[in-house]
Amino acid sequence: MYRVVHASESGAGPTPRDKLLAGAVEHVAHNGVGDLSLRALARALGTSHRMLIYHFGSREGLLIEVIRTVEEQQRQALMAMLDDADAPPEDTMRRMWRRVADPALWPNERLFFEVYGQALQGSAYALPMLDGIVEAWVEPLTRLAVAQGHDEARARAEARLGVAVTRGLLLDLLATRDRAAVDEAMERYIEAISAGASARTPRPG
Repeated sequence: MYRVVHASESGAGPTPRDKLLAGAVEHVAHNGVGDLSLRALARALGTSHRMLIYHFGSREGLLIEVIRTVEEQQRQALMAMLDDADAPPEDTMRRMWRRVADPALWPNERLFFEVYGQALQGSAYALPMLDGIVEAWVEPLTRLAVAQGHDEARARAEARLGVAVTRGLLLDLLATRDRAAVDEAMERYIEAISAGASARTPRPG
């Protein structure tokens, strides 16, 4: 689930930076971050803090790259699910929710919300995280819906709503641990979206 997809995979193989990032993703997934120092993180990855600084600039820079990597993994997983043209959209939404609500991802998601909050407060190190934090999800989902014959403005709004609902419910889940209640809320959202979609007939693609 946590495999890092490397840009270098089509070429000569993963770079040292790729390997360190993959190790950091794994470490966060299994141990969280807390107040772990860059030196301690380097020891956990079998490297030196100087190498982490060389490749990522700082502890915070490395954590932002971990967040971006996990986000990209989840986007790729969603796109793969959406490639199944025979699967009802509501089933795909349920599958994706089960994936992102998996407790195995909670350490990564806690890190996401922690750094997201710091970015919103104007923390200089965290501000780069805001680049594409919504649009990176909305744009591919909108393109896919338009290709299927849906109105672009509506598709973009619904994609944005889906991102907001999913992140909001994940925050609820991390705060309350009430999986049954959060799952029920997501199910109500899926039912509402499905009902709205069935009332519309998309243009021929």
